[in-house]
Amino acid sequence: MTARKTIRIAISGKSGCGNSTVSGLLAGRLGVPLINYTFHTLADEYGISLAEVLDRARDDPQYDTEVDTKQVELARKGSCVLGSRLAIWLLEDADLKVYLDAAIQVRAQRIQKREGGSLEEIVDFTKNRDEQDHERYRKLYGIDNDDYGFADIVIDVERKTPDDIVDLIMAALASRTPNG
Repeated sequence: MTARKTIRIAISGKSGCGNSTVSGLLAGRLGVPLINYTFHTLADEYGISLAEVLDRARDDPQYDTEVDTKQVELARKGSCVLGSRLAIWLLEDADLKVYLDAAIQVRAQRIQKREGGSLEEIVDFTKNRDEQDHERYRKLYGIDNDDYGFADIVIDVERKTPDDIVDLIMAALASRTPNG
């Protein structure tokens, strides 16, 4: 598949859906770079917590625009898998747009497994983050991130392993490309 001139795949989903994991696995299978420049990346670069970046981003659009501009700029350089909350909206010319979906409780359990902490607190934090993200995306870009029906493939990830999800994406990609 990488013999093609360029291939760009955009993967989006809310926190805890496996965007980063699936994007990394897919990029590895395809042998293309992974673009996963996120608020986590900014927090690391600024030497502050993710919670602090999220708090600042609520009032300052610079954080969103910095992340979004950088990831699209990186994706435009060539073949890649772009994994981000808004990838399917911002990388308009992606060859395949994938949306990963799961219920809040499932997403919170995945976050808890990854980061530890109280499930109840993680559910509350994740709900709050979803609401803040939704409002920011509407305000900044006019994007409703709950309206992802235009994606080429929507995958309910609740009962699937990351490898299962990548297999589904590979099958969708093969069905769209000549000589799959």
